[in-house]
Formats: sequence, structure tokens, C-alpha cells
Amino acid sequence: MSRKRTLRWTVCFAALISLAAVFAAAGLVSGTTKLTVPDVIGVFTGSNTDSSARTIVNDIRLPRVVSAALLGGALSVSGFLLQSFFSNPIAGPYVLGISSGAKLTVALAMMLTMQHGIMMSSASMIGAAFAGSLLSMGAILLLSGKVKNMAQLIVAGVMIGYICSALTELTVTFADDANIVNLHNWSMGSFSGISMRDVRVIAVVVGAAVSAAFMLSKPMSAYQLGESYAKNMGVELRAFRLALILLSSILSACVTAFAGPVSFVGIAVPHLVKTAFGTAKPIVIIPASFIGGAVFCLVCDLIARMLFAPVELSISTITAVFGAPVVIAAMLSRRNMKGSV
Repeated sequence: MSRKRTLRWTVCFAALISLAAVFAAAGLVSGTTKLTVPDVIGVFTGSNTDSSARTIVNDIRLPRVVSAALLGGALSVSGFLLQSFFSNPIAGPYVLGISSGAKLTVALAMMLTMQHGIMMSSASMIGAAFAGSLLSMGAILLLSGKVKNMAQLIVAGVMIGYICSALTELTVTFADDANIVNLHNWSMGSFSGISMRDVRVIAVVVGAAVSAAFMLSKPMSAYQLGESYAKNMGVELRAFRLALILLSSILSACVTAFAGPVSFVGIAVPHLVKTAFGTAKPIVIIPASFIGGAVFCLVCDLIARMLFAPVELSISTITAVFGAPVVIAAMLSRRNMKGSV
């Protein structure tokens, strides 16, 4: 049984890594300007001296592909952490309103700084998004103490998200005409416009947060078996919960700061990964969710760019189309499991 399980995990990891490589390559060659695989390889090796090809690959497509992979992985891991925290498969940063809270604070910060002719730094955007994420998470935690039914808590999170989205739209409405386009485009969600400098910041923040989450795999496994069991295993519950909250907020804040709100990735991908791997062990699912989230967002970004090219769709439009059915399936399977018990 253990050998079959190990083989299954190996095959799944190999499939995810292969898919990530394929869709990353597709993202580099696809676009309004067609490039071949040898053209892209030539840019990386230096043999391709075409300046336009070098600009397209190095300054536009490569940062977009890498950021889509990193941010998609971050959002998926954030969703898995929240699902572990609330013991609910449909808990996620978008559904619980955490992404919307980050969206609101970043929109406010962007409007205030742009009015004074100041461009926000990467650190400022992440900080603003992190503050909004913590505010929304704090509201959810306050409600969780008064609402015993998890379904009601999810509904409350959705309502918090709607309130934050409404306030964001109000912010965009009263922004200066020159700033409305930037705020509107960012609020729709997109991986375009991200530079390699931003990618380096994303890599540091996401890498540190995901590594810290992976180090919590052992106490998380104990927590999945119940609070009493985790306490008996020596897990300091208060510090552990705080760590989950902070890490999930940092990851979702980083995504919102650079790409805007991206829906359903944090719920759909962990569910798909757990189904494919046949386990919920954090030591397996955290890296698998990261790679799975990267694949999911690479595919969705490719569709958003190419489906109606040269018109580009928002990334949340595509992720919702593919992610929402997975969420519905997760809800139905959870209900069937309860009914069978």
C-alpha cells in the first residue's frame, strides 16, 4: 500500500512539474507577436540578436510567466492554510473576503499616493495589502467566535468581501480621471505589467512564506486530527493559529498587491490536488498545491491573453470559470460524505 501511494505521489508530482514547464514555454512563445521555441531559446542563450524579440521575452513575457507561476502557487498555498485552519474545504482568501480587504487598502493607498504624484513601491503595496488582509481576517475571526455554523461563517466572509469591493468601487469612482484607468485595470486582476524587479520581490516574499508554511507541516498534520490531539502532541495552538493567519495573509496580500484580486484559485487548486494525490498530508499537499496553483494560473493567464487576442480578459474571469465548478463539486462531496455518515 505504501509503495502504491509513493508511486502515485511521484507520478502526480512529475505530471504537475511537466505541465508547469509546458505551459510556461507556451506563455513565452504565445502572444500577438509570434515567436518560435528556437527564438526564445536564442534570447536566453544570447544567440538571438533581434532586439524586439529580446524585449518581448525579457521585459514582457518572462516576468508575466514567472509572476503567474509564483503568485498562483502562493494563492493556492494560502487557500490550503485557511482550509486547514477552519477545517473546511471551501475556505479561501477570496471567499472569506481576505483578498477583497487587501484590494480595498491597496486601492486607497494607490489613490492617495497617485494624487501626490508618488509611485508606490513594491514594499508599500505589499504592506497595504497585508494590512487589509489582516483587517478582513480579524473580522472573520471575531465572527467565528459568535457563529458556530461554518456555512454561516462562509456567508459572512462573502458579505465582508462584497462590502470591501463596494468600497473599492467607491474609491475608483472618486479618483482623478488620470488615475481611474490604472485603478480599474488593477482591480480587475491581471499578471500583465509586472517587471523583473517586481518578480524578485515576489520570489523573496512568496519563497519565505511558503518555506515557513512547509516547516509547519508536522504540527499542521496533528491539527488536522483535532485540537485535543494537537495539544497532546505538544503543539502550542495559539502560536500555531497565529502563524497560519499571518502566513496565509502574507501570501494572499502579495498576490493582491501585484496582480489584483484573483478568484477561486485558493479553493479549487487545493481540492484538486488533494483528490489527485489521495491525501491531505501538508508535507505533500503544500508543495503540490504550490505547483498546482502555478499550473492553474499559467493556463488561465494563457487563455486570458489568447482567447480574444488582442483584447485581454481579466485573470479572475478565467479562474472563476474553471474554479467555481470545482468549489461546487467540493461542497457537494462534503455534503454527500456527511449524509453517508
